[in-house]
Amino acid sequence: MTFVLAIDQGTTSSRAILFDENMAIAHVAQQEFTQHFPKSGWVEHDLNEIWDSVQNVVKDVMAKADVTESDIAAIGITNQRETTAVWDKDTGAPVHNAIVWQDRRTSEFCARLKADGHEAMITDRTGLLLDPYFSSTKVKWILDEVPGARDRAANGDLLFGTIDSFLIWKMTGGARHVTDATNAARTMLYNIVEGAWDNDICALLDVPMAMLPEVLDCAADFGTTSLFGGEIPILGVAGDQQAATLGQACFEPGMLKSTYGTGCFALINTGDTLVKSKNRLLGTIAYQLDGKTTYALEGSIFIAGAVVQWLRDGLKIIGDAKETQAMAAKADPEQAIYMVPAFTGMGAPYWDADCRGAIFGLTRNSGPNEFAKAALQSVGYQTRDLLEAMQADMGNAGEATLRVDGGMTASDWTMQFLSDIIDADVDRPQILETTALGVSWLAGMRAGVYPDQAGFAAEWALDRRFEAQMDAEDRDRLYNGWKNAVGRTLVERADG
Repeated sequence: MTFVLAIDQGTTSSRAILFDENMAIAHVAQQEFTQHFPKSGWVEHDLNEIWDSVQNVVKDVMAKADVTESDIAAIGITNQRETTAVWDKDTGAPVHNAIVWQDRRTSEFCARLKADGHEAMITDRTGLLLDPYFSSTKVKWILDEVPGARDRAANGDLLFGTIDSFLIWKMTGGARHVTDATNAARTMLYNIVEGAWDNDICALLDVPMAMLPEVLDCAADFGTTSLFGGEIPILGVAGDQQAATLGQACFEPGMLKSTYGTGCFALINTGDTLVKSKNRLLGTIAYQLDGKTTYALEGSIFIAGAVVQWLRDGLKIIGDAKETQAMAAKADPEQAIYMVPAFTGMGAPYWDADCRGAIFGLTRNSGPNEFAKAALQSVGYQTRDLLEAMQADMGNAGEATLRVDGGMTASDWTMQFLSDIIDADVDRPQILETTALGVSWLAGMRAGVYPDQAGFAAEWALDRRFEAQMDAEDRDRLYNGWKNAVGRTLVERADG
């Protein structure tokens, strides 16, 4: 039996998943790692802990499956995007903790760049808005704030990369400093029109271009690792949301997927056209194969599954995320509670880095069940925000069936509410691990183990379709209440 190994390095855990010759999951290993919150709105990861976790889960899954390196045709890597790593090019030692995509420490600097009139140029070239979400200002912060880092970078002694780049560098013993086009597109340093690092933006942010990795297709030769026995080629890389887009076989323009993990990310395939959003969505690269770039519009929600983690770890009103479905079903239907989970600001289409979370509509009878319901509903409301913005940009996005994946989609209650509030069909696939599946397909296709794009699309299989059951009056009333609640939390206004 031949396997493909997918490494899924996420925001809260690292996982290794072995897929067999039929692209079915054979074995899974997972390890959580520490979240560091040094200040309000700051989020960091220990890169060495991430690296240890990746090595551990790969060794664990190989042991569970009783396989050796000779049984693995290729490795695919998918990763939390925008999270920023800077390390010594000789020793691999990080110069600072990784600054996570959720981190907002550079919001004031982004506001200054915007005030100075730089956002239009940056958006035209990168498809992105000027926001601390992206990697570029995080790199600048590390170089400015870590003693000696800027001099070391200027001397060519430091490397920058997203998590995929750091892992590949470690796995290849420092032989390869590379990334793929989807991860590069999320740094706010990469010109997605020209397909190259942008000299002007790097100069504006004082990021030495010598720090930047080589950019490859999503299916390419990223190097070879010998850390797990003999040599295994690394043949597929994609940022987690683009990997999920691939795993959902969203290969045709207009196809739409939404992933519900720590955050929520909706992408719609726009083909070879980079759509310039008028509704504060992001233009980005969906995937790049054989040198051809396919674009997407993306809406990013910072807090989705993380709001359930907060109920568990912050409020301690649940012991397990699975409890929320039953609790929501038992909640008092007469209470209209809105939870705006802006713990680290609001993403699309608001892009307010400074607003913070709030709960509206509490009564003396409000309790854990109502909090659970409001938390799950917040994901549906935020998704509708994104889809309405997409519809305005493209004209027909709201009519498309939404393909969903990620941990939260296991909740039938949440998916039914999602279908109700967006008034559209919601399709849940048989394989929910679409992020790992997508990058496994990239690597397996490159290795000649898995079918081509058309063959892969033909194998996508539906588990369940959720159809809207809520009447229009209730739908509009609930959503109008959500818009009112969000409006009360915003510091910045969507019009700037």
